[in-house]
Amino acid sequence: MKRIEAVIKPFKLEEVKDALHDVGIEGMTVSEVKGFGRQKGHTEIYRGSEYTVDFLPKIKLELVVPDAKVADATAAIIKAARTGKIGDGKIFVSSIEEAIRIRTDERGESAV
Repeated sequence: MKRIEAVIKPFKLEEVKDALHDVGIEGMTVSEVKGFGRQKGHTEIYRGSEYTVDFLPKIKLELVVPDAKVADATAAIIKAARTGKIGDGKIFVSSIEEAIRIRTDERGESAV
């Protein structure tokens, strides 16, 4: 099993969710987060004063998938989240040793 963490632009959430559903991914955790990468934020003008916005709003998706679905899931996220502009986000894939469904005590991939 693998954990996929994706940080994407907020307005791309529905497209990414639909794309993951189309490849058979049913569950995920979504968090509203703030951060920056190479873009280093941007400046805005509010009531005539210029200020720097260092941390930009992002959405963080977390999902655990069987090894066989990792390529499909990451491809779906990339296709749906890409705008071609800076700040499209990142995907991180890491290994999961164990998953346990609390309600039924199922373990491994059946718990996902």
